[in-house]
Amino acid sequence: MLRELSQADWTRREGLALLTRALGAENIRWVGGAVRDGLLGVAVADVDCATKLMPAEVIAACGRAGIRTVPTGIDHGTITAILKDGPVEVTTLRRDVATDGRRATIAFAQDWPEDAARRDFTINALYAHPETLEIADYFGGLDDLAAGRVRFIGDARQRIAEDHLRILRYYRFQTRFGADLDPEAEDACAELAHTLKGLSRERIASELLSLLALPDPHPTIDRMRKRGVLPVILPEACPPQVAALARLIAAEAEQGIAPDPVRRLAALLPPMPETAETVAARLRLSKAQRGRLVAAAERRPEDAANPRALAYRLTPPVATDRLLIGGGDARALDGWSVPVFPLKGGAIVARGVTAGPAVARVLQQVEARWVAEGFPDAARIDALLTEELARAAS
Repeated sequence: MLRELSQADWTRREGLALLTRALGAENIRWVGGAVRDGLLGVAVADVDCATKLMPAEVIAACGRAGIRTVPTGIDHGTITAILKDGPVEVTTLRRDVATDGRRATIAFAQDWPEDAARRDFTINALYAHPETLEIADYFGGLDDLAAGRVRFIGDARQRIAEDHLRILRYYRFQTRFGADLDPEAEDACAELAHTLKGLSRERIASELLSLLALPDPHPTIDRMRKRGVLPVILPEACPPQVAALARLIAAEAEQGIAPDPVRRLAALLPPMPETAETVAARLRLSKAQRGRLVAAAERRPEDAANPRALAYRLTPPVATDRLLIGGGDARALDGWSVPVFPLKGGAIVARGVTAGPAVARVLQQVEARWVAEGFPDAARIDALLTEELARAAS
Protein backbone atom coordinates (compact mmCIF):
# COMPACT_ATOMS: atom_id res chain seq x y z
CA MET A 1 0.00 0.00 0.00
CA LEU A 2 1.27 3.46 -0.89
CA ARG A 3 1.73 6.07 1.80
CA GLU A 4 0.24 9.53 1.81
CA LEU A 5 2.77 11.90 0.28
CA SER A 6 2.30 14.26 3.22
CA GLN A 7 4.09 11.68 5.37
CA ALA A 8 7.31 12.18 3.43
CA ASP A 9 9.79 14.36 5.32
CA TRP A 10 10.95 16.17 2.20
CA THR A 11 7.53 17.76 1.69
CA ARG A 12 8.12 19.86 4.83
CA ARG A 13 11.41 21.42 3.75
CA GLU A 14 11.44 25.17 4.29
CA GLY A 15 13.26 25.74 1.02
CA LEU A 16 10.47 24.15 -0.99
CA ALA A 17 7.91 26.44 0.62
CA LEU A 18 10.10 29.42 -0.26
CA LEU A 19 10.42 28.22 -3.86
CA THR A 20 6.67 27.70 -4.09
CA ARG A 21 6.01 31.28 -2.97
CA ALA A 22 8.60 32.58 -5.42
CA LEU A 23 7.31 30.75 -8.50
CA GLY A 24 3.63 30.42 -7.60
CA ALA A 25 1.89 27.19 -6.69
CA GLU A 26 -0.12 27.22 -9.89
CA ASN A 27 3.09 27.24 -11.93
CA ILE A 28 5.00 24.30 -10.45
CA ARG A 29 4.68 20.63 -9.53
CA TRP A 30 7.07 18.29 -7.74
CA VAL A 31 7.80 15.41 -10.08
CA GLY A 32 9.78 12.22 -10.55
CA GLY A 33 11.79 10.30 -8.01
CA ALA A 34 10.90 12.36 -4.95
CA VAL A 35 7.18 11.81 -5.53
CA ARG A 36 7.63 8.12 -6.37
CA ASP A 37 9.91 7.38 -3.40
CA GLY A 38 7.85 9.52 -1.05
CA LEU A 39 4.79 7.41 -1.81
CA LEU A 40 6.82 4.27 -1.11
CA GLY A 41 8.23 5.60 2.15
CA VAL A 42 11.78 5.61 0.80
CA ALA A 43 14.23 8.31 1.91
CA VAL A 44 14.54 11.15 -0.60
CA ALA A 45 17.61 13.28 -1.20
CA ASP A 46 16.87 15.30 -4.34
CA VAL A 47 13.62 16.97 -5.33
CA ASP A 48 12.83 17.94 -8.92
CA CYS A 49 10.36 20.57 -9.98
CA ALA A 50 8.49 21.00 -13.27
CA THR A 51 7.23 24.46 -14.15
CA LYS A 52 5.16 26.29 -16.73
CA LEU A 53 7.52 29.27 -16.41
CA MET A 54 10.27 29.86 -18.94
CA PRO A 55 13.87 29.65 -17.66
CA ALA A 56 14.32 33.44 -17.68
CA GLU A 57 11.13 33.81 -15.64
CA VAL A 58 12.37 31.23 -13.12
CA ILE A 59 15.66 33.10 -12.71
CA ALA A 60 13.89 36.44 -12.29
CA ALA A 61 11.32 35.15 -9.81
CA CYS A 62 13.96 33.38 -7.73
CA GLY A 63 16.10 36.51 -7.76
CA ARG A 64 13.24 38.59 -6.36
CA ALA A 65 12.84 36.04 -3.57
CA GLY A 66 16.55 36.04 -2.74
CA ILE A 67 17.10 32.51 -4.12
CA ARG A 68 20.38 31.98 -5.94
CA THR A 69 20.13 30.07 -9.21
CA VAL A 70 22.58 28.25 -11.45
CA PRO A 71 21.82 27.62 -15.17
CA THR A 72 22.87 23.97 -14.98
CA GLY A 73 20.95 22.88 -18.08
CA ILE A 74 19.45 26.02 -19.46
CA ASP A 75 19.53 24.78 -23.07
CA HIS A 76 17.05 22.11 -22.00
CA GLY A 77 15.14 24.41 -19.67
CA THR A 78 16.74 23.44 -16.34
CA ILE A 79 17.68 25.93 -13.65
CA THR A 80 18.99 24.80 -10.27
CA ALA A 81 17.63 26.72 -7.30
CA ILE A 82 20.10 26.75 -4.41
CA LEU A 83 18.09 26.31 -1.21
CA LYS A 84 19.39 25.88 2.33
CA ASP A 85 17.99 22.35 2.62
CA GLY A 86 19.25 21.20 -0.76
CA PRO A 87 19.29 22.27 -4.41
CA VAL A 88 16.21 21.78 -6.58
CA GLU A 89 16.28 21.40 -10.35
CA VAL A 90 13.50 23.48 -11.88
CA THR A 91 12.74 22.45 -15.45
CA THR A 92 10.33 24.12 -17.85
CA LEU A 93 7.68 21.79 -19.27
CA ARG A 94 8.96 20.19 -22.47
CA ARG A 95 7.99 18.08 -25.43
CA ASP A 96 10.30 16.23 -27.78
CA VAL A 97 10.59 17.59 -31.29
CA ALA A 98 13.14 15.07 -32.55
CA THR A 99 15.18 12.26 -31.02
CA ASP A 100 17.98 10.03 -32.27
CA GLY A 101 18.31 7.61 -29.38
CA ARG A 102 21.10 9.59 -27.76
CA ARG A 103 19.80 13.12 -27.41
CA ALA A 104 16.56 14.97 -27.96
CA THR A 105 15.64 18.25 -29.54
CA ILE A 106 12.98 19.75 -27.31
CA ALA A 107 10.46 22.56 -27.35
CA PHE A 108 8.93 24.16 -24.31
CA ALA A 109 5.31 23.37 -23.47
CA GLN A 110 2.53 24.60 -21.21
CA ASP A 111 0.71 21.33 -20.70
CA TRP A 112 1.42 18.95 -17.79
CA PRO A 113 0.25 15.79 -19.65
CA GLU A 114 2.43 16.68 -22.63
CA ASP A 115 5.46 16.93 -20.34
CA ALA A 116 4.53 13.65 -18.69
CA ALA A 117 4.24 11.89 -22.05
CA ARG A 118 7.94 12.37 -22.81
CA ARG A 119 9.08 10.62 -19.62
CA ASP A 120 10.21 7.01 -19.52
CA PHE A 121 8.12 5.01 -17.03
CA THR A 122 4.65 5.53 -15.60
CA ILE A 123 6.01 5.51 -12.04
CA ASN A 124 8.29 8.45 -12.92
CA ALA A 125 5.48 10.58 -14.35
CA LEU A 126 3.68 11.44 -11.11
CA TYR A 127 3.21 15.16 -10.42
CA ALA A 128 2.44 16.57 -6.96
CA HIS A 129 0.83 19.95 -6.29
CA PRO A 130 3.28 21.90 -4.07
CA GLU A 131 0.61 22.92 -1.53
CA THR A 132 -2.11 20.27 -1.54
CA LEU A 133 0.25 17.41 -2.55
CA GLU A 134 -2.53 16.07 -4.76
CA ILE A 135 -1.07 13.64 -7.29
CA ALA A 136 -1.66 14.06 -11.01
CA ASP A 137 -1.28 10.65 -12.66
CA TYR A 138 -1.73 10.61 -16.42
CA PHE A 139 -0.61 7.07 -17.28
CA GLY A 140 -1.57 4.77 -14.41
CA GLY A 141 1.65 5.22 -12.48
CA LEU A 142 0.01 4.95 -9.07
CA ASP A 143 -1.45 1.54 -9.87
CA ASP A 144 1.87 0.38 -11.30
CA LEU A 145 3.75 1.63 -8.24
CA ALA A 146 1.37 -0.15 -5.89
CA ALA A 147 1.64 -3.36 -7.92
CA GLY A 148 5.42 -3.26 -8.23
CA ARG A 149 5.23 -2.95 -12.00
CA VAL A 150 7.73 -1.01 -14.13
CA ARG A 151 6.05 -0.10 -17.39
CA PHE A 152 7.05 2.23 -20.21
CA ILE A 153 4.73 5.11 -21.00
CA GLY A 154 2.97 4.24 -24.23
CA ASP A 155 4.80 1.99 -26.68
CA ALA A 156 7.97 0.53 -25.15
CA ARG A 157 9.83 0.39 -28.46
CA GLN A 158 9.06 4.02 -29.19
CA ARG A 159 10.29 5.11 -25.76
CA ILE A 160 13.53 3.17 -26.27
CA ALA A 161 13.97 4.56 -29.78
CA GLU A 162 13.86 8.05 -28.25
CA ASP A 163 16.64 7.25 -25.77
CA HIS A 164 18.48 3.93 -25.97
CA LEU A 165 19.72 4.28 -22.39
CA ARG A 166 16.16 3.54 -21.29
CA ILE A 167 16.97 -0.14 -21.81
CA LEU A 168 19.42 -0.08 -18.93
CA ARG A 169 17.21 2.25 -16.91
CA TYR A 170 14.39 -0.26 -17.28
CA TYR A 171 16.50 -3.05 -15.82
CA ARG A 172 17.64 -0.83 -12.95
CA PHE A 173 14.14 0.34 -12.08
CA GLN A 174 12.70 -3.13 -12.50
CA THR A 175 15.32 -4.49 -10.08
CA ARG A 176 14.56 -1.77 -7.57
CA PHE A 177 10.78 -1.54 -7.78
CA GLY A 178 9.43 -4.40 -9.87
CA ALA A 179 7.66 -7.46 -8.49
CA ASP A 180 6.62 -8.90 -11.86
CA LEU A 181 8.15 -8.56 -15.29
CA ASP A 182 6.38 -6.55 -17.98
CA PRO A 183 6.43 -8.74 -21.14
CA GLU A 184 6.30 -5.80 -23.54
CA ALA A 185 9.21 -4.07 -21.85
CA GLU A 186 11.27 -7.26 -21.65
CA ASP A 187 10.79 -8.03 -25.35
CA ALA A 188 11.45 -4.46 -26.43
CA CYS A 189 14.71 -4.26 -24.46
CA ALA A 190 15.93 -7.54 -25.94
CA GLU A 191 14.91 -6.60 -29.47
CA LEU A 192 16.62 -3.20 -29.33
CA ALA A 193 19.66 -4.18 -27.25
CA HIS A 194 21.97 -3.56 -30.22
CA THR A 195 21.15 0.16 -30.06
CA LEU A 196 23.16 0.42 -26.84
CA LYS A 197 26.29 0.37 -28.99
CA GLY A 198 25.57 3.93 -30.04
CA LEU A 199 25.65 5.36 -26.51
CA SER A 200 28.61 6.96 -24.79
CA ARG A 201 30.60 4.61 -22.63
CA GLU A 202 30.22 6.94 -19.64
CA ARG A 203 26.42 6.71 -19.74
CA ILE A 204 26.55 2.93 -19.97
CA ALA A 205 29.05 2.70 -17.11
CA SER A 206 26.95 4.95 -14.90
CA GLU A 207 23.80 2.89 -15.42
CA LEU A 208 25.60 -0.44 -15.08
CA LEU A 209 27.25 0.56 -11.81
CA SER A 210 23.96 1.94 -10.50
CA LEU A 211 22.31 -1.40 -11.25
CA LEU A 212 25.14 -3.34 -9.59
CA ALA A 213 24.85 -1.17 -6.47
CA LEU A 214 21.31 -2.43 -5.77
CA PRO A 215 20.83 -5.09 -3.06
CA ASP A 216 20.56 -8.11 -5.37
CA PRO A 217 21.08 -7.41 -9.08
CA HIS A 218 22.07 -10.99 -9.95
CA PRO A 219 18.66 -12.18 -11.26
CA THR A 220 18.49 -9.12 -13.50
CA ILE A 221 22.07 -9.49 -14.74
CA ASP A 222 21.41 -13.15 -15.51
CA ARG A 223 18.22 -12.26 -17.36
CA MET A 224 20.07 -9.56 -19.33
CA ARG A 225 22.63 -12.18 -20.34
CA LYS A 226 20.00 -14.67 -21.45
CA ARG A 227 18.08 -12.03 -23.40
CA GLY A 228 21.22 -10.85 -25.21
CA VAL A 229 21.43 -7.42 -23.57
CA LEU A 230 24.45 -7.94 -21.32
CA PRO A 231 26.72 -9.21 -24.14
CA VAL A 232 26.25 -5.88 -25.92
CA ILE A 233 27.69 -3.85 -23.05
CA LEU A 234 29.83 -6.43 -21.22
CA PRO A 235 30.64 -9.42 -23.46
CA GLU A 236 33.24 -10.61 -20.94
CA ALA A 237 30.49 -11.58 -18.48
CA CYS A 238 30.09 -15.24 -19.43
CA PRO A 239 27.86 -17.63 -17.42
CA PRO A 240 30.58 -18.64 -14.88
CA GLN A 241 31.20 -14.99 -14.07
CA VAL A 242 27.48 -14.27 -13.67
CA ALA A 243 27.42 -17.18 -11.22
CA ALA A 244 30.43 -15.61 -9.47
CA LEU A 245 28.37 -12.45 -9.00
CA ALA A 246 25.68 -14.48 -7.21
CA ARG A 247 28.29 -15.97 -4.87
CA LEU A 248 29.76 -12.55 -4.18
CA ILE A 249 26.38 -11.07 -3.30
CA ALA A 250 25.73 -13.97 -0.91
CA ALA A 251 29.17 -13.50 0.67
CA GLU A 252 28.62 -9.78 1.17
CA ALA A 253 25.34 -10.50 2.95
CA GLU A 254 26.74 -13.33 5.07
CA GLN A 255 29.79 -11.34 6.17
CA GLY A 256 27.91 -8.07 6.72
CA ILE A 257 29.93 -6.14 4.15
CA ALA A 258 28.26 -3.34 2.22
CA PRO A 259 27.62 -3.95 -1.49
CA ASP A 260 30.05 -2.28 -3.83
CA PRO A 261 29.35 -1.88 -7.57
CA VAL A 262 33.01 -1.90 -8.67
CA ARG A 263 33.62 -5.10 -6.71
CA ARG A 264 30.56 -6.65 -8.34
CA LEU A 265 31.72 -5.55 -11.78
CA ALA A 266 35.06 -7.24 -11.03
CA ALA A 267 33.21 -10.47 -10.21
CA LEU A 268 31.62 -10.37 -13.66
CA LEU A 269 35.06 -10.42 -15.27
CA PRO A 270 37.45 -13.37 -15.53
CA PRO A 271 40.61 -13.23 -13.34
CA MET A 272 42.67 -11.74 -16.14
CA PRO A 273 44.25 -8.30 -15.53
CA GLU A 274 44.46 -7.51 -19.24
CA THR A 275 40.71 -8.05 -19.57
CA ALA A 276 40.06 -5.77 -16.60
CA GLU A 277 42.24 -3.10 -18.23
CA THR A 278 40.26 -3.41 -21.47
CA VAL A 279 36.89 -3.11 -19.72
CA ALA A 280 38.02 -0.17 -17.59
CA ALA A 281 39.21 1.67 -20.70
CA ARG A 282 36.06 0.83 -22.65
CA LEU A 283 33.77 2.05 -19.86
CA ARG A 284 36.07 5.00 -19.19
CA LEU A 285 36.23 4.28 -15.48
CA SER A 286 38.17 6.52 -13.13
CA LYS A 287 41.78 5.77 -12.30
CA ALA A 288 40.78 4.50 -8.86
CA GLN A 289 38.06 2.26 -10.29
CA ARG A 290 40.44 0.89 -12.91
CA GLY A 291 43.01 0.12 -10.21
CA ARG A 292 40.50 -1.85 -8.15
CA LEU A 293 39.23 -3.74 -11.19
CA VAL A 294 42.74 -4.78 -12.21
CA ALA A 295 43.77 -5.68 -8.66
CA ALA A 296 40.67 -7.85 -8.26
CA ALA A 297 41.48 -9.59 -11.54
CA GLU A 298 44.86 -10.61 -10.06
CA ARG A 299 43.10 -12.70 -7.39
CA ARG A 300 44.36 -16.20 -6.68
CA PRO A 301 43.35 -19.07 -4.38
CA GLU A 302 46.07 -18.42 -1.80
CA ASP A 303 44.61 -14.97 -1.01
CA ALA A 304 42.31 -16.53 1.59
CA ALA A 305 45.17 -18.03 3.63
CA ASN A 306 46.11 -14.79 5.40
CA PRO A 307 43.59 -11.95 4.90
CA ARG A 308 45.51 -9.40 6.95
CA ALA A 309 48.77 -10.11 5.16
CA LEU A 310 46.91 -9.57 1.90
CA ALA A 311 45.48 -6.28 3.18
CA TYR A 312 48.93 -5.16 4.36
CA ARG A 313 50.30 -5.76 0.89
CA LEU A 314 47.39 -4.44 -1.19
CA THR A 315 45.28 -2.17 1.13
CA PRO A 316 42.11 -3.36 2.91
CA PRO A 317 39.64 -2.36 0.16
CA VAL A 318 41.50 -4.34 -2.50
CA ALA A 319 41.96 -7.28 -0.15
CA THR A 320 38.25 -7.24 0.67
CA ASP A 321 37.42 -7.36 -3.03
CA ARG A 322 39.72 -10.29 -3.70
CA LEU A 323 38.65 -12.24 -0.63
CA LEU A 324 34.93 -11.88 -1.27
CA ILE A 325 35.14 -12.64 -4.99
CA GLY A 326 37.48 -15.55 -4.37
CA GLY A 327 35.38 -17.16 -1.65
CA GLY A 328 37.50 -16.01 1.31
CA ASP A 329 36.48 -14.44 4.61
CA ALA A 330 37.00 -10.69 4.82
CA ARG A 331 35.65 -10.34 8.36
CA ALA A 332 39.20 -10.51 9.72
CA LEU A 333 39.67 -7.01 8.31
CA ASP A 334 36.65 -5.54 10.07
CA GLY A 335 37.85 -2.66 12.24
CA TRP A 336 41.49 -3.60 11.63
CA SER A 337 44.01 -0.90 10.73
CA VAL A 338 47.09 -1.66 8.70
CA PRO A 339 50.09 -1.46 11.07
CA VAL A 340 53.31 0.35 10.24
CA PHE A 341 56.42 -1.80 10.17
CA PRO A 342 58.56 -0.18 12.89
CA LEU A 343 61.99 -1.50 11.95
CA LYS A 344 64.19 0.94 10.02
CA GLY A 345 67.43 0.51 8.17
CA GLY A 346 69.36 2.49 10.74
CA ALA A 347 68.65 -0.12 13.40
CA ILE A 348 70.14 -2.79 11.15
CA VAL A 349 73.25 -0.68 10.44
CA ALA A 350 73.62 -0.20 14.20
CA ARG A 351 73.81 -3.99 14.49
CA GLY A 352 76.89 -4.05 12.29
CA VAL A 353 75.51 -4.43 8.75
CA THR A 354 77.12 -2.20 6.16
CA ALA A 355 74.69 0.26 4.61
CA GLY A 356 73.56 -0.87 1.17
CA PRO A 357 71.81 -3.86 -0.42
CA ALA A 358 72.50 -6.11 2.57
CA VAL A 359 70.44 -3.84 4.82
CA ALA A 360 67.53 -3.90 2.37
CA ARG A 361 67.64 -7.70 2.19
CA VAL A 362 67.56 -8.11 5.98
CA LEU A 363 64.77 -5.52 6.26
CA GLN A 364 62.67 -7.38 3.69
CA GLN A 365 63.27 -10.75 5.35
CA VAL A 366 62.29 -9.49 8.80
CA GLU A 367 59.21 -7.72 7.43
CA ALA A 368 58.07 -10.86 5.57
CA ARG A 369 58.31 -12.94 8.76
CA TRP A 370 56.61 -10.21 10.81
CA VAL A 371 53.67 -10.18 8.39
CA ALA A 372 53.47 -13.98 8.25
CA GLU A 373 53.38 -14.15 12.07
CA GLY A 374 50.50 -11.68 12.31
CA PHE A 375 52.36 -8.44 13.08
CA PRO A 376 53.89 -9.24 16.50
CA ASP A 377 55.29 -6.65 18.92
CA ALA A 378 58.68 -4.93 19.04
CA ALA A 379 60.27 -7.64 21.15
CA ARG A 380 59.47 -10.26 18.55
CA ILE A 381 60.74 -8.00 15.76
CA ASP A 382 64.05 -7.68 17.61
CA ALA A 383 64.22 -11.48 17.91
CA LEU A 384 63.46 -11.88 14.22
CA LEU A 385 66.22 -9.40 13.39
CA THR A 386 68.69 -11.33 15.53
CA GLU A 387 67.80 -14.56 13.76
CA GLU A 388 68.12 -13.01 10.30
CA LEU A 389 71.47 -11.43 11.15
CA ALA A 390 72.72 -14.75 12.44
CA ARG A 391 71.55 -16.46 9.25
CA ALA A 392 73.30 -13.82 7.14
CA ALA A 393 76.51 -14.18 9.10
CA SER A 394 76.54 -17.94 8.65
